[in-house]
Amino acid sequence: MTSEVVQARPDTSFEELAGMLTTYRISGLPVVDDDDKVMGVVSLADLTGHRAGLGQDGSGRRRMVPTLRRPAGTHPVAGPSPAAGELMTSPAVTVHPEQRVVDAARIMERRHVDRLPVVDEEDRLIGITTRRDLLRVFLRTDEEILADVAGAVFGRASAAHRIDGLRIDVRDGTVTLSGSPEPVLDTAVLLRAVWRVDGVVGVVNQLTARGESDH
Repeated sequence: MTSEVVQARPDTSFEELAGMLTTYRISGLPVVDDDDKVMGVVSLADLTGHRAGLGQDGSGRRRMVPTLRRPAGTHPVAGPSPAAGELMTSPAVTVHPEQRVVDAARIMERRHVDRLPVVDEEDRLIGITTRRDLLRVFLRTDEEILADVAGAVFGRASAAHRIDGLRIDVRDGTVTLSGSPEPVLDTAVLLRAVWRVDGVVGVVNQLTARGESDH
């Protein structure tokens, strides 16, 4: 995620929103309240839709407001521009920092969104992740993933203990753990550590207890 998030308040004006999206070259941003809790998300499509004259009829369906011709030499009379609280999509689709990258990608695909605000246990904004961020993770090489997995795995062993008998293989982002490591190894903790490595899309557990392969 990106921890420095461009954000708006419910009363942020249309003009300010347009300026932020243009200045920071982003396609959307979260709207937060005074406690930094995410209320919704405003996208470039929300702004352009408003400018194009899109509205909502009584049934909640979008409708096109007809454009009236103005007499020559006259200027349009602009009504009050809506603020972020009126333009945003709410409630916002969010994720927590401990959620896996694969899960975030599935949420984006299922909910048809390009960005996910990252919130803490109290729903306060702490970052944001985009499709581009996720793509960078999925484009990691197997060698890069293997190096991080090895670091995570051996970091779980005590300083006086080395995990002998453990083999780690990575292919297309899928990690395979095999062998008969020392009994001190906590397999559940090991698997969780591997899943947390960026770029891992699957984990295959082929670990066996020592002596098991002799029967």
